[in-house]
Amino acid sequence: MFPEFHSNNLLEKESTILKKMESNKEFIQSLLKQPNGSFQTFLKPYQRVQTELGDLVTEISHLNSVKNSEESQTIYSRLLPKLSEYYTDLGQNEEIFSALLHIQSTDKTVNSEQIKVLENEIRDFRLSGVGLDSNTKEELKNIRIKLSDLTNQFSQNVLNATNAFALYLNEEDVKGIPESDKISAKQPDGTYKFTLHFPSYIAYMTYGENRKIRKEMYDAYCTRAPENGKLIEEILSLRDKEAKLLGFETYAHLSLATKVANEPEEVIQFLDHLAKKAKPIAQKEYKEIQSFAKKLGQGEIEPWDLTFYSEKLKKESFSYDEEIYRPYLEKETVLQGTFQFLENLLGVHFKQVQTNVWEPSVLCYDLVVEGETRSRLYLDLEVRSDKKGGAWMHNWKPHFQDETGKTELPIAFVVASFPKATESQPSLLRPSDVVTLFHELGHALHHLLSKVKEAFVSGVNGVEWDAVEFPSQFLENFVYEPKVLQLFAKHYQTKEPIPNAYIDTMVKAKNFMSAMGVVRQLEFAKFDMLVHKESPNEIRVQDILNQVREEIAVVVPPTYNKFQNSFTHIFAGGYAAGYYSYKWAELLSANAFYSFVDKGVFDLEHAAHFRKTVLEKGGSANAMNLFRDFYGKDPDIDALLRLNGIAA
Repeated sequence: MFPEFHSNNLLEKESTILKKMESNKEFIQSLLKQPNGSFQTFLKPYQRVQTELGDLVTEISHLNSVKNSEESQTIYSRLLPKLSEYYTDLGQNEEIFSALLHIQSTDKTVNSEQIKVLENEIRDFRLSGVGLDSNTKEELKNIRIKLSDLTNQFSQNVLNATNAFALYLNEEDVKGIPESDKISAKQPDGTYKFTLHFPSYIAYMTYGENRKIRKEMYDAYCTRAPENGKLIEEILSLRDKEAKLLGFETYAHLSLATKVANEPEEVIQFLDHLAKKAKPIAQKEYKEIQSFAKKLGQGEIEPWDLTFYSEKLKKESFSYDEEIYRPYLEKETVLQGTFQFLENLLGVHFKQVQTNVWEPSVLCYDLVVEGETRSRLYLDLEVRSDKKGGAWMHNWKPHFQDETGKTELPIAFVVASFPKATESQPSLLRPSDVVTLFHELGHALHHLLSKVKEAFVSGVNGVEWDAVEFPSQFLENFVYEPKVLQLFAKHYQTKEPIPNAYIDTMVKAKNFMSAMGVVRQLEFAKFDMLVHKESPNEIRVQDILNQVREEIAVVVPPTYNKFQNSFTHIFAGGYAAGYYSYKWAELLSANAFYSFVDKGVFDLEHAAHFRKTVLEKGGSANAMNLFRDFYGKDPDIDALLRLNGIAA
């Protein structure tokens, strides 16, 4: 029913992709020769062959992320310009565009999903430069090939810089570091290795008592990949040219053409409105940390002190210590409890299966709903040196029905960087790791529960970028619900459930310093939108960031902090002029979440309604319309403020 994933045949995969691109071109030409093409005879097979190619590319990009090697880097880098050229040529193909317009105006048998496919495709063809003269098309094509190379280079520079740094510390220097983190960092020679990989970095910044080492790590972290400063300049310049060639005022306007929000000003207004509510509270929170640090003998606090004193204050205010939760959050137990929760919440059953995987620790599950196997999920959760840091969901195959009526089932990967199990201790998670797991599973369920029959709008495909985080953020909110924690928070040695007092503390501590977190996200989002409203040089990029920090930030970092040089989300990921999406989608997720909480969390009728109106519909309709179908009205900003512990 499901294909196997093979990881040891990169050259073969590359060759298959190259052949597939050629055979697709020929196949599409044969489709174009049909007289009076219809959705069924043209767009059904067209979607299928494009999806088949996308699935093959996903295999290599996935392996380049989870088994990064010189071979994977070389092959992926070799393929990128060819793929970019293929998609650019395709997107500028006037014959395909004419065929789509013909189908849109003549095929009266199309259903709502198919109408959405046509609308999206026609829009995307226009965004690809259809209708432009051949010189402009060629220029656009070259810009896109160059951009794909530059953004890949940006990401690789950050990974290389992250891998290049390590501190080997003695016992004296790891004072305050929790035992579990010390075990992870322990080297055969008795020293402790701390790196810029996030689990290691954040452990030292949160608990390391040696202020000098905290500063050294902070400095290394925020000055990674200085060569990316020039790349940013090039990337922004090329994006601006691309937007203007397509008739958009700026790249920000081009980016919003495929999103729910309409204008950059609408987004900036939304961000400023939130900042106005959050900043005064964030300033109070910061003052609280400053006076607390002063009480402990630290006169002026610097950015490398912030997480450290914030954690100490959290401990004092709530007797909250993330470490005391870790013995109750053993990875395997959390996973099984999470599956139990999802079964209770959404009626989704996870059945473990044995199949080919790229790493022995990878797990695989089939998702069963109402007795029917609907999809497959791979989980790769532990940190490794050959794996890119962070966490993400990668969709491998979408749910769709091909032209013969055969249904293909969806497959997705969830990847994280959780602490590795050691000989003496299993993988123990922090509450924030559990939030990450729920978040990525939210993305996965959005993809895997799709019942859409058209590949291009199935699962996460075709979902507007500023709504794609809605299901993931919706799900992560449940981590703090006592009814949910009771399902999986059990001590890994004694099997005792987590004490209720711990849960109460965790819930109270959830919004500790949350306004500071909100303004930080708003700072990133506004910087992203403004930087894409012009074509700035490296100095101007810094000026824009400084200006945004002045307006929004409560903690202004030192001038040498070049955070932008490792901001992969917008310079190497899909969030360019779209980072605001996190908060925009959180608006939807907060309203949906409280609709469940107000019904006592587990309400199968309400859950079935959510599954059918949102999760199963994927990108087959405008996300705001799907939200209204579920919720019955527009989202309310008060729910977002309530979620962040900010008074409306």
